[in-house]
Amino acid sequence: MFCIIKCMSLAQAIKKKTLESGFDAVGITDASPIDARQAEYISRWLKCDYAGQMGYMRRNVDKRFDPSRLLDGAKSVIVVGLNYKLPEESGTKSLPNEPFGRVARYARYEDYHGFFKRLLRQLCEFVLSEAGGDVKFKVCVDSAPLAERAFAVRAGLGFIGRNHMLINPELGPEILLGEIITDLELEADEPLDSSCGSCDRCIKACPTGALRDDGQFDARRCISYLTIEYGGDIEEDLVGRIGDRVFGCDECVLACPYQQKAPVRRNTAIKYCPQREALVLSEILGMTSECFERLFGDSPLLRTGLERLKRNARICLGNLRAD
Repeated sequence: MFCIIKCMSLAQAIKKKTLESGFDAVGITDASPIDARQAEYISRWLKCDYAGQMGYMRRNVDKRFDPSRLLDGAKSVIVVGLNYKLPEESGTKSLPNEPFGRVARYARYEDYHGFFKRLLRQLCEFVLSEAGGDVKFKVCVDSAPLAERAFAVRAGLGFIGRNHMLINPELGPEILLGEIITDLELEADEPLDSSCGSCDRCIKACPTGALRDDGQFDARRCISYLTIEYGGDIEEDLVGRIGDRVFGCDECVLACPYQQKAPVRRNTAIKYCPQREALVLSEILGMTSECFERLFGDSPLLRTGLERLKRNARICLGNLRAD
């Protein structure tokens, strides 16, 4: 294995290459399990059934807490972040004349999983060329069972806000995350000393009360969960609060002071689709499966499926008519 001095210089080279490749933030932490306090919070959250129908959150919990369960001999985790904040004028120039539903800001881009994996694999090739020898890697992008926000905090990328999002003091909360687990022993970064302070704007902005006053997050009431993950009829008391949000919700993010002062996205290589900012509801209701897959095959909207999207469109249309 490489000496610590060699790995410290390699850590700096990795960070430089990561930023040059298009990511906006990078940090490194060791591959030890997350601390007991974080693990207990997640375990209690699951026991309270706040995950609702997200059964995947209950699977592989041991792997979420411990990177060595995902890669034998893991010693370090490289965490990267991409700012996806849009210019303020985005979504205001070409809104449809017909009733439409709003789409969450991250879902207006191409599905970032493939984009991240390509860049992270290139980064692995760079590390291998610099380090030499037999180095192992595991690329993780959201779908892998890893408590990525906990590791992002430990790697110094930000802190967990009251909206339960990772918040970077400079880039705000609109950050997509990815990780590389490796058996290289790299110099670890220190966590940031930042917090929300007394700010509770996100809690007040949440339309459904999913962000509870006691600090818990009840995903079962979250509009993002309801419009993307939840299958079935949505409870009547929540239907009206969905408003015209046909896929996801950004209210807790947009209310954050860190988001308001954050810079707009720097990386324009990830494809942005302005036609996905607002979807005509009648077109969704008349859409075929073939049309849905053709229009959204490269989009996060594919995850929710056509039937749920139609359910959401009916809710949005009913809410707009009620207004």
